[in-house]
Amino acid sequence: MRSRCLVVSLASLFRRMPSFTCAMLGLALFAAHIPHALAEDVFTLTSTSFHAGGAVDAAQVFNQDDCQGGNRSPQLTWRNAPAGTRSFAITIFDPDAPGRGWWHWAVAGIPATVGSLPENASASGFLKKLGALEARNDFDLDGYGGPCPPPGKPHRYIITVYALSTADLRLAQGRPALMFDHEISTATLGSARMVVNYGR
Repeated sequence: MRSRCLVVSLASLFRRMPSFTCAMLGLALFAAHIPHALAEDVFTLTSTSFHAGGAVDAAQVFNQDDCQGGNRSPQLTWRNAPAGTRSFAITIFDPDAPGRGWWHWAVAGIPATVGSLPENASASGFLKKLGALEARNDFDLDGYGGPCPPPGKPHRYIITVYALSTADLRLAQGRPALMFDHEISTATLGSARMVVNYGR
């Protein structure tokens, strides 16, 4: 309906202004559709394990000490990566943890041909088969470590997928997540993220 009204308005303008050529009318109609076209090309992240703004399920919660969860890395799917993408990286970070925050997961070296990870890709060996590298998280473990905040106010968990300009970062399995984050930042073409919450 909106497009139809736009056509009618432009046609009226065309009748009143002879200098308003057909070429200009075509350009105006093209411009009216640009926002829709751009929206389709946005780099996006979705998950069957997480819902943006929602709470983390027990399957993804850490399983150690007083946290009793499945500690399964989430299913993730991303689309419309920027042109020139050579690989992907993923991080999960808790900015509400005391001090500098808490790194729960950092992965690099995911091939550019990959557009999704199944649930539990970290512990199942799926990432290793892809040739990806996982950092040592702040639980002092390699791979994924789920949410396990102290009792109180829920924490936010930022899941980010990065499109990178290289597949050859200066990283090795088990290096600190902070080092992964630094190297990822030097090669980022674009990113897509989701924020979820968890509290005890």
